Amino acid sequence: MTKEITGVQFKQMILHGAASITAQKQAINDLNVFPVPDGDTGTNMSMTIATAVTELRKHAPETIDKAVSVTASALLQGARGNSGVILSLLFRGLSKGLKGVEKANAAVFAAAMQEGVSAAYKAVMKPAEGTVLTVSRLAAKAAVDTAATVEDVEVVLEAAIEEGRKALAATTDMNPVLKKAGVVDAGGKGYLLILEGMLAHLKGEPLPEVVESAAQSEGNFDVMAIEDITFTFDTVFIVRKASPNVELESLRAYLSSIGDCLVIGEDDEVFKVHVHTEIPGNALNEAQKYGILELAKIENMRTQAEAVAAGKEAQSVDDLEQVEKELEGGHVVAAAEKPYGFLAICAGDGLAAVFRDLGCDGVVSGGQTMNPSTESILEGIDRIPAETVFVLPNNGNIIMAAQQCAALTEKHVVVIPSKTVPQGVTAMMNVDPEADVESITAAMTEALANVTTAQITYAARNSDFDGFEIKEGDYLALKEGKLFGTDADLDALLKQLAEEGKDSEFISVYYGEDVTEEAAQAAAAKFEEACPDAEVTLLRGGQPVYYYIISLE
Repeated sequence: MTKEITGVQFKQMILHGAASITAQKQAINDLNVFPVPDGDTGTNMSMTIATAVTELRKHAPETIDKAVSVTASALLQGARGNSGVILSLLFRGLSKGLKGVEKANAAVFAAAMQEGVSAAYKAVMKPAEGTVLTVSRLAAKAAVDTAATVEDVEVVLEAAIEEGRKALAATTDMNPVLKKAGVVDAGGKGYLLILEGMLAHLKGEPLPEVVESAAQSEGNFDVMAIEDITFTFDTVFIVRKASPNVELESLRAYLSSIGDCLVIGEDDEVFKVHVHTEIPGNALNEAQKYGILELAKIENMRTQAEAVAAGKEAQSVDDLEQVEKELEGGHVVAAAEKPYGFLAICAGDGLAAVFRDLGCDGVVSGGQTMNPSTESILEGIDRIPAETVFVLPNNGNIIMAAQQCAALTEKHVVVIPSKTVPQGVTAMMNVDPEADVESITAAMTEALANVTTAQITYAARNSDFDGFEIKEGDYLALKEGKLFGTDADLDALLKQLAEEGKDSEFISVYYGEDVTEEAAQAAAAKFEEACPDAEVTLLRGGQPVYYYIISLE
């Protein structure tokens, strides 16, 4: 039985709660489909609360007021993603409710939990039910109701968790996105894990062993199409306030007009913003009217969702450390020795060789599930000894990053919006080195429409997509980015695609790193048989993810 929570106890409760969610973070990631299917809620929440653990270990708080204050401040500074910011708000409100309290009894702690919920709802511009907000609200209400008749903090937390579990189970039907995928809310599950860890400490249970966990729910994530993502960039930043009394309502209104999933958390010194938007630069510029920008994090949710759907690890700002290592040799800006240069972006040594043979001065490694950073592309541009550098992104998700480079270099940058490798190859084949910049740009851009791209990859999960029943491990054929067909037999898909090429004059088959030369020759033979009037070329691309990339012209 626990009648009061001290500062030291609360510190240990947070340490226990952090260990609980960290042990289950992958299971939480695997539930993550709302507000976007980027598979990072468990990571974000566990890393957010880890910042509080780091700070609490530096203190021996004598009062619960001090312990919660340190926790809330650290969570605000370290909050990652929408779920992390909301978690920080729940504890920010808890801190306000326990201000000046030395030890918290059941009633005081329950009331503070409800204060946390109020803070979270107030900060979220458009609260959606069937989320962590719902779970935390009903859990807090159960805590308050129980504390009215019970003095034991453990019993109060048990009641909150029990009601929270019921609310979590109901989130599947409350939120259309969750119902579509057949899962419960990831953020709500994460919050309950933290509460369960906090209760476990009060009961004297040992810290859980932090081992990566597997998914606990078979969610149908493949039904979550990329087009379900309204805004591309997950944007989080911290601004130090110009004054403690700065009002943020105008900022809320502006950010709401250019994005969604807006959450703003604040204390007397700083405020932290989480918003999904197409124009993160505008969000940052507007926020600087209210103080000094200290930190910012911008991630592309579309590429993250694609990576998760393909069974890959989603790229995040954590990957910047590796980029920094690659840049340690220094950023070189080559002097202009010629009027034009060309830079291609692709994955696979064979594809890189193709672009170099066509006249590209440089190749940056990157492609599906492994989009290069703007800095990597910029370095590639600056290394080319030319006044004007034409850039071929060869992937729809890389075009915008390439376009950002124009303002970051003294060189003249022209981005040809190639969305596939075959488009990039065709563009290079239409370069007239004697023409002017405008003519070259027009010729390369017009050439993009002359090629059709087909790709064959694999299914990472069971799903039902566009009327196709897809089984894990099946082969998937894509045509112009849309699902063309699926089959357990690779040869069957190749034959279907070969039939699509009957009207083509030129067919190029690039085979990937997991395909043998013998198998590739057999694949090319199918196109030769089905398309006797076409010139069929087989080339080793060496690309990951796709067994074959096929160009039809």
